[in-house]
Amino acid sequence: MQKSVGVIGCGWLGKPLAHELSKNLHVDCFCRETTKDNSHFWQSDIVIIAINTKENYLETLRKIATLTKPACNIFLMSSISIYREFDEDVDESFEITQPSLIKEAEDLVLSLRENVIILRLGGLMGDDRVAGRWKSAVDFSDGFVNYIHKDDVINIIKKMVENIVNFGIYNLVAPLHPSRQEIHRKNSQKAGSEIGKFEGFSKRRVSSQKVIKELNYTFLHPNPLEFWD
Repeated sequence: MQKSVGVIGCGWLGKPLAHELSKNLHVDCFCRETTKDNSHFWQSDIVIIAINTKENYLETLRKIATLTKPACNIFLMSSISIYREFDEDVDESFEITQPSLIKEAEDLVLSLRENVIILRLGGLMGDDRVAGRWKSAVDFSDGFVNYIHKDDVINIIKKMVENIVNFGIYNLVAPLHPSRQEIHRKNSQKAGSEIGKFEGFSKRRVSSQKVIKELNYTFLHPNPLEFWD
C-alpha cells in the first residue's frame, strides 16, 4: 500500500519537496491554516513540518504532534542556529545549553512523540536565494558558512523516506565551508554589486558527516561557492 505524506508549509521548500515526493507517494501539501479543515491529513503515515517560527509556533507543533496518528513519522525542519553558543566544529553530539525557540521546539516534539526525525538545516540557498547579491552594500560578520542547497534538502528527505528512517537528529549542511567573504566576493562580481564590509570571523563549522555516513549520501552541491554556477 502506498504511503501517505502530509507536508505542512507549502512554501519555498515545502512546495518543491511535496512535488518531488509525489512522484512515488501520495502527498498533500497544506498551509498550517488549512490542516484544521482536512481531517484525513492527521491519518498520514509521514508528516513533514516545514513552517516558519512565527504565529504560535510551539502551539502549532503541539497540535500536530497530538493529532497525528501514533505510528506517524514526524519530520521537523529545525535549524543549525541551535548551535549559536559554539565557535568551533560541531556535530549532533554537542549538548545545547543556551535556551532558544528552536531548542524548545525540538524538545517539545521529542517529548510528545517517539518517531521524530529532526533536521537541523543550514542556511537555505539555491534558486533566487543568492548570498552576496545585495542592492546596497552593508556590513557583515565573516566566518565559515554553513549553507545547504535546497536540492540536497529535498533529496535527503526523499532518501530518508525511502530508507524508512524513523528517528534521529541530523545536521543538513554542505560538507565544504568557504568563508562568507569568499562567497559574497564571487557572487557580487557576477551580479555587478558592491561586496560590503566584513568584520570578525566565526569558526563554527557544522558537520554533516552523520547523514553522509548513515545514508551513504553524496551531496549534489557540496561546495557553496558553486551553488549558483
